[in-house]
Amino acid sequence: MKKFLVTFLLAAIAIFSFSARADDSKVIVVAADAWPPFVDPTVPGNGLALEIITAAYKTQGYEVQYKDIPWARALEGVKNGTYDILPDAWMTEARKADFLFSEPYAANEINFITRKDDPFEYTGLSSLKGKTIGIVIGYGYNKEFMSSPDFKRSEVPDFQKNIKKLLMKRIDMTLEDEIVAKHLLSQEDPAALSQIKFSEGSLSHEELYIAAGYKNPRHEEIVSAFNKGLEIIKADGRLDKILNNKSLDD
Repeated sequence: MKKFLVTFLLAAIAIFSFSARADDSKVIVVAADAWPPFVDPTVPGNGLALEIITAAYKTQGYEVQYKDIPWARALEGVKNGTYDILPDAWMTEARKADFLFSEPYAANEINFITRKDDPFEYTGLSSLKGKTIGIVIGYGYNKEFMSSPDFKRSEVPDFQKNIKKLLMKRIDMTLEDEIVAKHLLSQEDPAALSQIKFSEGSLSHEELYIAAGYKNPRHEEIVSAFNKGLEIIKADGRLDKILNNKSLDD
């Protein structure tokens, strides 16, 4: 009888473990830091990017779980397969060696930000000569900007620190998507908005992708499922509703 009970318990544990693994196979773990309005753990749905990703994966039977961690750690964690995807990645040649990218689902215009009394206007990389520019560790700025010897790049962990350095005159400028920058500052430092301005010329037009690390054995499945779901929510209008910040019930 004892032998039968042991055998029964082992079988039950095996079935439970299998079920847990089966459930886990339909979970997508997303890792990123706050980047409102695209990634924002303070609002329902965790921001536009997470709403899009959740809607796309739901059409394919997947559940999305979000981990709010610093960008550099998220980048490394997705690269080595600890987490499944980056939700809001820009594609660069360097990143293509480590990540499989999806189809793009949105885009950013990356503009320079200066103090309001600074007459600077961006007209190309040559207009940055001699400047010190605040950048964020791990962001995918374009190759020409990152390799130019004509100006200095000062790295910090997040955009808000660059704004503080800018207003303290420790850097000449920083850069960010204007929509993202205004959203972040309106929440965290509204007074700063009246002290800065955005360049009319943009450094780059960056499309937004999800990205899965090649070391993740599920990387092809993960990206393929998103692409299929993205096509569905494009076709039925849900993508536009989310990007326009409208209720999906409208």
